[in-house]
Amino acid sequence: MNDTASYTKQGQPFERDMSYLPDRILAGERSLDPLDEQFPSGSKDSPRDVPVWEAAPGRYRLVAARACPWAHRSIIVRTLLGLEDVISWGAPGPTHDQRSWTFDLDPDGRDPVLGIERLQEAYFARQADYPRGITVPAIVDVESGQVVTNDFPQITHDLSFEWREHQRPDAPDLWPADLREEMEEVMKRVFTEVNNGVYRCGFAGSQEAYDDAYARLWTAMDWLEGRLADRRYLMGEAITEADVRLFTTLVRFDAVYHGHFKCNRNKLTEMPNLWGYARDLFQTPGFADEVDFEQIKTHYYVVHTDINPTQIVPDGPDPAVWLTPHGRA
Repeated sequence: MNDTASYTKQGQPFERDMSYLPDRILAGERSLDPLDEQFPSGSKDSPRDVPVWEAAPGRYRLVAARACPWAHRSIIVRTLLGLEDVISWGAPGPTHDQRSWTFDLDPDGRDPVLGIERLQEAYFARQADYPRGITVPAIVDVESGQVVTNDFPQITHDLSFEWREHQRPDAPDLWPADLREEMEEVMKRVFTEVNNGVYRCGFAGSQEAYDDAYARLWTAMDWLEGRLADRRYLMGEAITEADVRLFTTLVRFDAVYHGHFKCNRNKLTEMPNLWGYARDLFQTPGFADEVDFEQIKTHYYVVHTDINPTQIVPDGPDPAVWLTPHGRA
């Protein structure tokens, strides 16, 4: 059996499958976000009429790999909000095959809480013939062993709104109501052009698709460089969800996306505002806690064999540069 996945389609642009399990974990029958109907925050404008699970401390396990940028968001938000003792965390290793992420970093290769070797087992417990990719982050109901949701943008939204009763007293407001409309527009552009834009470059199946993705990415990167010229964070003087979402791409940029995904007009370190901003976030408690550059590089360079068939993992760059003064305070 060949468990090696292919990530490019010859002659075609990359299109991300954004269909996820849309269930939500809520504090009540309806979301505590007063703007929930106006700004659906999940994938594909996630439907509101979905199964609802109770937000109960200790009931769920967040399965999120340090290597994955989409999962990394949920790890950061969980830490920023102080939910470590409320929702446990299971960390798969940095590599996976076509079937599933695996818990190869844990003793005996099993998650110590769920008792499973492959995250696939939790998906199949929910739906025996689950037809899509086994993705992280995923929130698993510990008692039943079933995946509740893998809708990554909805997960971080709901961690902020539905678990407020259990957050630490000085937890940041990552979704300020007075900035919501503009923030949603910023996050949408960051997602389509930057978060997913680097993948559109790396997984392009033709020169035309790559050229288009490359141009769009750098148009957005230049926009961000200009936006950060007169403000500390994307939305002003306080960290928001928008910053979390951008950070997980920036922290991987020079180590992976610049070379591996051919996003090589320049390095992040050559963009003064973005580089200072990225270091500012990295040096903020909660952001760098679970950044593991070795796992990040191993994931991309080993898993994407159609892009890097030798599976050789580069030694650089030196992560110490992330601790140099950022000058943005």
